[in-house]
Amino acid sequence: MKLNNEEKEILQSVEQGEWRRVRGVAKQKAGYLGYAKATVRKDKRVNIRMSEKDLVRFQKRAVEEGLPYQTLISSVLHKYISGRLVDRAG
Repeated sequence: MKLNNEEKEILQSVEQGEWRRVRGVAKQKAGYLGYAKATVRKDKRVNIRMSEKDLVRFQKRAVEEGLPYQTLISSVLHKYISGRLVDRAG
């Protein structure tokens, strides 16, 4: 089996003992899997009113992003409440 340069570097690093086992990986993985499932689960319906202008802008942006506009709106709301929505103007 031929290895590319990156693979050779990784193999050499492992053989030199530069890697170590991480404890509790299964528990951490299960926790993150739970977070991911809770994040993408859409089990509640919400009706909101917004201006037609804002809705059209959401729809246009959604087309640019290649996803349904409801998904874009949900994503924006999720990012806002999780503190990951960044104001570029400020």
